This record gives sequence, C-alpha cells and structure tokens, in this order.
Amino acid sequence: MNKPLDLPVDTTALPQVGVSRAHESAALHVSGEAVYTDDIAEAQGTLHAALGLSSVAHGRLLSIDVELLKQQPGVVAVLTAADFPGENNCGPLVHDDPILAEGELRYLGQPVFAIIASDRELARRAASLAKQVIRFEALEPVLTAKAAHAKGQYVLPPMHMSRGDAQAALASAPHRLDGEWAVGGQEQFYLEGQISYALPQENKGLLLHCSTQHPSEMQQLVAHALGWSAAQVQVQCRRMGGGFGGKESQSALFACVAALAASRLRRPVKLRIDRDDDFLITGRRHGFDYRWSVGYDDEGHILAAEVDLISNCGHSADLSAPVMARALCHFDNAYWLPNVALHGYCAKTNTQSNTAFRGFGGPQGALAIEMIIDSVARRLGLDPLLVRQRNFYRDGHDLTPYGQRVEDNILQPLTDRLIETSGYHARRADIAAFNAQSPVLKKGLALTPVKFGISFNVVHLNQAGALVHVYTDGSVLVNHGGTEMGQGLNTKVAQVVAHELGIALEDVRASATDTHKVANTSATAASTGSDLNGKAAQDAARQIRLRLAALAARLLGGAAEDVRFGGGLVQLGDQAIAFKELVAKAYLERVQLWSDGFYATPGLHWDRTKLQGKPFFYYAYGAAVAEVLIDTLSGESRVTRADVLHDVGQSLNPALDIGQVEGAFVQGMGWLTMEELVWHPKTGMLSTHAPSTYKIPTANDSPPDFRVQLFDQPNRADSIHRSKAVGEPPLLLPFSVLLAIKDAIASTGAERCDPLLRAPATAEAVLDAVEALRAPAS
Repeated sequence: MNKPLDLPVDTTALPQVGVSRAHESAALHVSGEAVYTDDIAEAQGTLHAALGLSSVAHGRLLSIDVELLKQQPGVVAVLTAADFPGENNCGPLVHDDPILAEGELRYLGQPVFAIIASDRELARRAASLAKQVIRFEALEPVLTAKAAHAKGQYVLPPMHMSRGDAQAALASAPHRLDGEWAVGGQEQFYLEGQISYALPQENKGLLLHCSTQHPSEMQQLVAHALGWSAAQVQVQCRRMGGGFGGKESQSALFACVAALAASRLRRPVKLRIDRDDDFLITGRRHGFDYRWSVGYDDEGHILAAEVDLISNCGHSADLSAPVMARALCHFDNAYWLPNVALHGYCAKTNTQSNTAFRGFGGPQGALAIEMIIDSVARRLGLDPLLVRQRNFYRDGHDLTPYGQRVEDNILQPLTDRLIETSGYHARRADIAAFNAQSPVLKKGLALTPVKFGISFNVVHLNQAGALVHVYTDGSVLVNHGGTEMGQGLNTKVAQVVAHELGIALEDVRASATDTHKVANTSATAASTGSDLNGKAAQDAARQIRLRLAALAARLLGGAAEDVRFGGGLVQLGDQAIAFKELVAKAYLERVQLWSDGFYATPGLHWDRTKLQGKPFFYYAYGAAVAEVLIDTLSGESRVTRADVLHDVGQSLNPALDIGQVEGAFVQGMGWLTMEELVWHPKTGMLSTHAPSTYKIPTANDSPPDFRVQLFDQPNRADSIHRSKAVGEPPLLLPFSVLLAIKDAIASTGAERCDPLLRAPATAEAVLDAVEALRAPAS
C-alpha cells in the first residue's frame, strides 16, 4: 500500500465528500440518454446470437442435429462445445462449469448450442428448435439440497467452524431447542438482462462490451475460452442496469459465446437473452436448509449451538465456497456465542448454479441465529429484543467464532437510539392492546440488529487500482476498476478526487471501466466498491497534488507542505493561484499531470482450511424496527411502518447512502415475504421464470411510513474518509419484517407459543402458520 501524502486541503471552501450530491448519471437515467450495452450503436454487419437450452434436468448428451439448425432462415453459424479452441469452462473458482453442455446435461435450461444469425428474432426462432435437435438419454435428477445432502453429493467438501465444546455445553444447558427451518433463494431481477457485444479488432484482438460486475474476470475467461492471451481481450462496461451479484460471475457464459462467435466469423456479435431465458440459465441467491440444536439458560443466553447449514448450490461450484464461508462467518450476527459447532454443506443439485447475491451468504447465515433467538425468547415468555440485547457482543465477550475481535462495537448505543426514536416499548404495549380487541387483523413488531463484515473473504481480492488524468484546462478524468450498476460508485469516486484536488465535482468526469486502463481488478462486490476504488483514486490524486504543490511552492515562494487546495484555488500564505492556471503552468514545466493509484486493504489474513483469521477490515452495524399488519383470514401481510438506523461511518454521500439503505430494505423484504422460487418436483423446470409468476416488491410494497436515518459516527478503521460500506449490510435489516409477521401470528395462539413460519412468508405461508396454531394439539 502506498504511503499517504499528508498535504492540507481547504475542506471548508469546497466540501465534496460527506455531502449529498446527485448521482453522476441521474439526468441521463431519467431522460433515457444513459447508454447501456444494448444502446451502443451496432457496427455494420453485426450478427445476433441465441442459445439452445436443455429440456431435461439431467441426462447424457448424445447428439445435436447441427445441419437442421444451419438450414433455418438467417442462420450464419451454429456453435457447440467442440468449437471452443481453448477451455470450454466459465467456472470462476473451480473449472466445473461448461460454457456449452458437453457430454452431460446438468439442468433444465442449460445452454447446449448457440445460434448466430443475421437477426435476433431469427436466431431465437432457430434456438427454439432445441427440443427437436438435441438427442439425450434421461438420467434421474437430484432437485433439492436435502436430497443431495442425503446422498453426500456436494460441489465442494463440507466446511466446519467451531469454538468451545458445543456438545458438552448442550448437554449441561438448562434448556435445549432442536429445530429445522429453510429459507428460499432469490432472483436478482436486474432491470437490464445479461448481454455481451463482441467486436473483432485488428491483429487478433477483441473488444467486448459486457454488462458485468467483473470485467477482469470476463477478460480472463474469454481469453481462456479462445486460447488467447489476456492482452488480446479488452472488456468495457460503462454502466449496468442493476447487478446485485448476478453479473459477478454469471455474465461469463454470455461473454464467452459472443466472443467465440465474433472471433470465428470476424464480425461483431451481440448476445442479449430475454427474461425467461435469463431465469432458466442463470443462478441466484442460494436457498438454505438448517438443522439446529441450541442450549440456553433461563435468561435467554445462548450457551451452545450446533448447526447444519445446507446450501443449494446447483450443478456447479460457481461462488458457493465463499458464499458458504461468509454464511458461517455471519451466523453469529450481533451475538456472543461461547460454544458453537457450525457445519456447512454445499449441495450439488440438477438446477441452475447459484451465485452471488447482495449479502453473499451473510443474510442466510445471520437469519438462522435471529430465528433461533426469537424462538428462545418466545419459549421463555420474554420480549425477543431483551434476549437479543442480553446476547450482544460486549467487552470481554468480543471474539467471533472465526477468531476476529469485534473492536468497533456500537451495537448497544445504536440500538438504544433506535429504541428511543422508534418508540419501541410504547408501541409494543399499543400493539398488544390492539390485538386483544381485533379478532381478524393482527399487528406485530420486531427489532433486529445487524453486524456485517466488510472485505472480500478471499484476501487477495482486496485490492484496487485507479488512473487520474488532469488535463491542461484543469478538467479531470478518473478511471477505476469498479463498475457502476446504479449504486453511485462513480459519483463517490469523483467526489473523492474533487476533494483531494480542491476543485468542483463538475470538473471531474468518470469514464467507463476498461481492462485496458486498469488491469487485474476485483469484482465490484462484497460492498467494497467505494472502499477499494475510492482509496486507489485518492492515492492517484494525492500524487498529482504533491507535484502541483511543489510547483506552487516554487512559483509563490514557500514550502510545499504549506500549500492548500480548495475552492478551485491553490493557496500559499496570502497568495493564491487558480487551479486551472497552475495546471497550465505545470504542463509547460513538464510536470506529470496524471498518475496511477493503488490500494490494498491492510491487516487481513484468513485460513480457508481452519476457517480462522481476520477476514474483515471492519464491521458495519445497523438495526430496524418493523411493524406489520396481517389478515388472519387470508394470510395477507403489510408493513405499516419501518424505522431504520444504519451505520455508514462518516458518509461520503448521505443521499446515495440513504437510497442504498432504502433499496436494500425493500429488496430484502421481498426475499423474505414474497419472492418464491418454485421448481417442478419431477422435471426440474423452474415454474417461476418470468414476472408473471415471480413476484418482486414494487413501490406499493414499500412501507408507507419509512423512516431511515444514518448513524453518523466516523469509522474507527482507516477507510476512505472514515466512511463505511453500504451496499450489502442493510439487506439484513428486513429480518425485522419476517419476525414482526411471526410476532403477529403468535398473537393468535396461546401464551409462549412459537409459530412455525416458513420463508418467504407469502400469504399461503402466513395462513398455514396461523392455522397450525388454531389446530387442536394431537
């Protein structure tokens, strides 16, 4: 990591960080001028690709009638696995994920061949003949994680994390709770679907426009598939219409197919799939099954926990290893657990290969302990909030099961503030009074906390690079390795650069992510986009500022360390020169006006075998109170009010951060209440493969009374301007919604009842839980 250059900046004159600024593409978004991959003007001779998909969940591929496909109108070429000159693989970590099916059909919807045609519609029509042209021998599929676990069928070896003696502590605990539960997966449902546009370049080069969160990985995988060097492949991404993890690794298949077609035919090729095919081909958030045994005392302290976490990984490993590792590392959430034995099983099934999704396993891990604590509290007749607080990390009990100390713990003060501002205790009493006199409509209330670790839990990925160019007119261009998917990353990085140079944000422009500008970048994921790329851009800008300060000192007379930048001026004592004028002089003096920057997160270490170390640079915290209303006759539920207090450190841009918190809350609420994935139990067909059958939350589902505040306290860790990541942590806040629904259901039963509510808590699930409480005990 480069040593910081501590030149003063006049932050009072022109604050550029810590203030709300509009998204750099906001006007383009609302006017429709923002250019996405499909909006790029098509080069002359562009061809279009479509994919032929498997109609069986598991089978032996016997043959493909390529000749029949070639005879279809507009078809220029048909590509199969045998056409890849390099490796027919797009697995990001394990080479177990074929681009096009080869020998074995692994899931219903797996791409088997690619049609290249003169027109997109003609390509799709030819691809739709897949059922006619693919000959196969059907094999018995494994369609659920439980079934795969029973067979010992995994994409990766099991993982185990432990501390203390869980078995002994369970045996001696005053109370024991045994249970099973499950939570479903979630479709990313980005507005812009998967798309790649490949254009051949001179001298065996390729330019690939790709909607991806990981341009460098696309570059590497395309190069491997073509048998080329990485330097021959250039990947660009100006912006995505959403990603949420679904474009971290799984954009690779589409990039590789488009690249292969373009390289073979020496013509531009675009591959844009429709929503139905996107659902059928790509994976999503891992669904988890849980089995737990928990020991606790009369006050609700968790004394021991032994838990099996079984994830449905689909047919290949993809990113399932780090997803499970993060789930295990987040099982503790906000709580000190003295004796734990956690077992992670990555089940291999004949379904789409599940992948990254906002939270990356963290939500699935933390949700389990929240459900456990809620059940413990109900069985003891205590307020779940009280039991949560009794189990919080605190001084003396601040070491996680994976060996990292919780050094920046603000759980109690943050929760105390939210309890006060939300009027939690008074509302708890009001809800009890309402439920006592309302036989059909019932209210529920829950407060849940969040502790979320920030960093990739693969240590070497915690690095970033950036380029900053200052032009002779004083304008600035910044390029970095992060990708913009609507979250405002480019805005924040531009703010950082403007702040360092003391100029207006309007004078800084962010350009498209490009593997030919910043090399070997990490994915924009794990909530690290601003942390890593902001620090790298800051490093680059500071190097330029140091050179300009030296020149200003020579011109104005004085010491470089006394030079101040701010308000578009460069000041030294009572003298000043305009930044633009100084830049022009610097060019004439042959002072370098561009610089590269680099940042590597310090202090991280992780033993993947023992699952021990310090995988996170810091923790982000938060808490939410949700109030819901359910109809016990129909099972319908509605969030009537949500109070959120979330920790973003010293915010780089409060407006963007509040937007991220709001969006994450609604997205997480959708996962836990309405987004239900359904596969046919025999064929493995994903029945919910379109907006007509898969329900995501809309603006009407957002809480009508939605109060979001930032816990504005600087990060103790040396993050960019002492801010904290905001992408993933707030997705855990709507745990409060699920548990508030459970609270409402509990009001229909006997005292100390513990309703069994499955997730997502659809109307059917709520009604089932209510009816189960009403049914007489057998």
